[in-house]
Amino acid sequence: MNQKVDAVIIGAGVIGCAVAFEMAKRGYKTLNVDKLADAGMGSTSGSCAIIRFHYSTTEGVAMAREGYYYWLDWPKYLEKRDPDGLAAYRNVGALVIKTPVNHNLSRVKAALDDFGVSYLEVPPEEIHRYLPNANLSSYFPQKWLDDPEFGQPTGETIPGAIWVPESGYISDPKLSTHNLMVAARAKGAEFLFNARVAEILKKDGRTAGVQLANGTQIEAPVVVNVAGPHSHIVNCMAGVEDAMNIKTRPMKQEVAHVPAPEGLDWERDGYMLSDGDVGCYSRPEVGNNILIGSEDPECDPRLWVDDPDNYDLNFTDQYKCMVMRESMRVSNLSIPNQYQGVVDLYDCSDDWIPIYDKSDLPGFYMAVGTSGNQYKNAPVVGAMMTELIEACEKGQDHDMDPVQFHLKYTRRNLNVGFYSRNREINTDSSFSVIG
Repeated sequence: MNQKVDAVIIGAGVIGCAVAFEMAKRGYKTLNVDKLADAGMGSTSGSCAIIRFHYSTTEGVAMAREGYYYWLDWPKYLEKRDPDGLAAYRNVGALVIKTPVNHNLSRVKAALDDFGVSYLEVPPEEIHRYLPNANLSSYFPQKWLDDPEFGQPTGETIPGAIWVPESGYISDPKLSTHNLMVAARAKGAEFLFNARVAEILKKDGRTAGVQLANGTQIEAPVVVNVAGPHSHIVNCMAGVEDAMNIKTRPMKQEVAHVPAPEGLDWERDGYMLSDGDVGCYSRPEVGNNILIGSEDPECDPRLWVDDPDNYDLNFTDQYKCMVMRESMRVSNLSIPNQYQGVVDLYDCSDDWIPIYDKSDLPGFYMAVGTSGNQYKNAPVVGAMMTELIEACEKGQDHDMDPVQFHLKYTRRNLNVGFYSRNREINTDSSFSVIG
């Protein structure tokens, strides 16, 4: 059976559901199509769901600061109570280590100052207040496991850190996505699961909808690619990939769940730790565990994936390497005999900054390249993409006259052209999950 809607949204992760909610609030009849069985089952469910502000660009800080208020105001934002419960924001704070790779946080602090994010300077001798028995040696530049100097300190001491109290994480990223789906449905949005998009339909030089793998055609003047690690495939379907200066590609990532050191109640007392000196980030996890991810230092292999539906789901040396690096800072942290954690995919752009944009095919839009660092920004992205789509569909040439999106909480305007597919690679980027 064929049907007509105002917009097809490809993907029902946290950003796809946020786009549906915001568009439905403005009266659009939307349909999210996802190949999985429920909202948030893809890379969203593997997200560490960290809420933090230390991005390498001012625009990254702006989006994160704005998004923070959405999470604080989550029940009111949704306007609809999910019978399955609400995801909760847990504010635990963040300790961010100064390193040469982040310019000793000089740029980050300037952006935090600009957006009114409070932080405390923490000299090396005071880091023990936050992390008992911390090893203050520097290990920068980071090294891979097979380097004979792996694990050897450089002889220097880390130059300190900043403490950002307004930081934390969301208790359940999949539940937060379900919250958004319930809220979107209450506004008239529809969702179709276990359905794979096989073709982007075109008519008279613009988008005309999608055709599913079972032959069903869904007519729509607007199609939004929010397909996560499949975004490259969808862009190729639409025929817009070759014209883009910035492209996306899926990359395998591993997150370790390891027990906290004995005598340390990290579930109760822990916080988010971003340690560019050892190349890891971490946060508390239930069961008094520590969740550890990589900040993708240059020495590490990039595990690019050609087929996001067929890749190795086993842990690799990345797991062992990042746990050992974390143990360089967190004393008495041990590597478990049996690896536990998550193996999933990032959707990475060439400079690890997302693409929130129109395309060269009228009616086809993209919220892609979110690279593991945009979960926190999902509600803002939903509102921003809706504004972008409305402006373009009314005739604004976003390439020549970029949409200026008003950040309602921070009361600023954001130039959406910053996220253009046609931008040059942003050299201010960290070229990592930090963004």
